[in-house]
Amino acid sequence: MTLKLDDKYIWDFWHFAEGDEQHLFMLQADRAIGDPDLRHWNVSIGHAVSRDLRQWDYRGTVFGPGAPGAWDDFTTWTGSVIRAEGRYHLFYTGTCRAENGLRQRIGHATSDSIHGAWTRVGDGLALDLDERFYEEHAAGRWHDRALRDPWVLPDRIDGVYHMFFTARRNDGPRYERGVIGHAVSSDLVHWEATAPVYDGGHYGQLEVPQVFERDGQWFCTFCNVREHWSEAQRAGQDGGVSGTHYLVADRPLGPWRPAAGFLDGAVPCKRYAGKILRDPLTGRDCLMAFLDTGPDGRFVGQISDPIPLRFEQGRYRLDEFSTPG
Repeated sequence: MTLKLDDKYIWDFWHFAEGDEQHLFMLQADRAIGDPDLRHWNVSIGHAVSRDLRQWDYRGTVFGPGAPGAWDDFTTWTGSVIRAEGRYHLFYTGTCRAENGLRQRIGHATSDSIHGAWTRVGDGLALDLDERFYEEHAAGRWHDRALRDPWVLPDRIDGVYHMFFTARRNDGPRYERGVIGHAVSSDLVHWEATAPVYDGGHYGQLEVPQVFERDGQWFCTFCNVREHWSEAQRAGQDGGVSGTHYLVADRPLGPWRPAAGFLDGAVPCKRYAGKILRDPLTGRDCLMAFLDTGPDGRFVGQISDPIPLRFEQGRYRLDEFSTPG
């Protein structure tokens, strides 16, 4: 059965596996707010545990906005969880009320237990925007300053930890500026932004990246809506779709390129913010995503069961014989 909460909308999520437990951390908002579009501004982070990615034990709210006046006192959005340096680390997106949530920054909290309480490292701020590489907010250019959805690899590469995130570059047409940003750290606390690992040209934004390796090749899943595709990208794919796709590269720092086609898209958007996970029941890769627009045209706000994937010649495809309609 899908991960569904009767009293909450749930959407973006991230995954952490340990032993025989599968952990999902997800954005959540009370359904009592009424309009689901208000969920982004009434958000906290929830936690659920499973052994098979199908039956879930919801553990409640585990993290939320900071105290009034903090840099993250408005929202705590999408992130990632790793275990490294003897602790569990939560990286997340934050915004503040003083800026009306327009400027995103990346935060950091730790815990001694994957089931325990999360404590901010210092004031929690891990990374702010570096204007040498990434676009600052400007009226009329975009509705926000993108610096969000941090995905941190759990193992050092070339002696440092690597963080990937959603951002935009400073130049080019509006819907070609979306990039996958990059930062490095020697200790997971002090981070330095570097140039993007994917410098765009195809989309206005690439949300919720997930970076991983399979069979010697690197993949970066992302999601977006067709309205934020470049003109050339939409023209080449019959107007485009909304959903989850991925980039491919031979190395984690690129060069990255969009895979041919689009992994899981529809109009209107059916599923969003997908992650490619290893299904503990089948041992195969699968896709999980939150359910977006239902048959009645309304926001659904729950997370799908695993959708089987085929991995052939270095490319992912939905298993057409097993994919739910």
